[in-house]
Amino acid sequence: MAKPTLEMTIERVRMDLPDTKTLRLTWPDGYDPQFKTGQFITLHWPEATDYKRAYSLCSCALDRGYFDVTVKREGKMGTRIVDWARVGDKLWVLPPAGKFLPVYEPDTHLVCIAGGSGVTPFRAFARESTLRGLTTRITILYSVRHPGEIIFQDEFRQLEAANPQFRLLVTCTRLAQEQPWEGRRGRIDPGWIGAQVEDLAKTVFYACGSQGLVDAAEEMVVRHLGASKAQMKTEKWW
Repeated sequence: MAKPTLEMTIERVRMDLPDTKTLRLTWPDGYDPQFKTGQFITLHWPEATDYKRAYSLCSCALDRGYFDVTVKREGKMGTRIVDWARVGDKLWVLPPAGKFLPVYEPDTHLVCIAGGSGVTPFRAFARESTLRGLTTRITILYSVRHPGEIIFQDEFRQLEAANPQFRLLVTCTRLAQEQPWEGRRGRIDPGWIGAQVEDLAKTVFYACGSQGLVDAAEEMVVRHLGASKAQMKTEKWW
């Protein structure tokens, strides 16, 4: 049975970066979905039903009354949302779906590998864990070209301060040597991933982003680190 499409109103917009916008979509009256952190919703404009795009929720299952999605200016849908979506606009929404779900267990370490806007579901991972006061460790390894592309930077630092089990680590891939940056430089590699792992058997790996980044992450985790395929969960932007 097909899931019903619901009309939702954009309650709030926030420009996170010059090419990245977060929308808050208000649930209609009587709507109370049971969904899980890490899932995605599918959006389309009322007059363009043939063109749909799925976006990971950056809000978590504890956030009620709305969905938050963060959209980069990519493709027809992303460009229109970033350039034109305003408070009060209507979007049609397919309910949450997907199996890219955090394993919240006390002795488990979630190592989350992200590139660009692929960090969005991990904001939800960290948010739920922090709100619930869980002891599950979460480490985000985030690849951007330069520091100006870090999405949710201030919020992630606030979550780190509130949750001793959460860490955000960033690497910049296209930063000139003369440009100031105290963090790591270069691409994500097996050594960097492996340095975060204390007990491989109790680690679950996640990768979200472009197909190239996700495929490379899976290769590094399974082939180089020796994790099982069951320990590797992926979500790709096509």
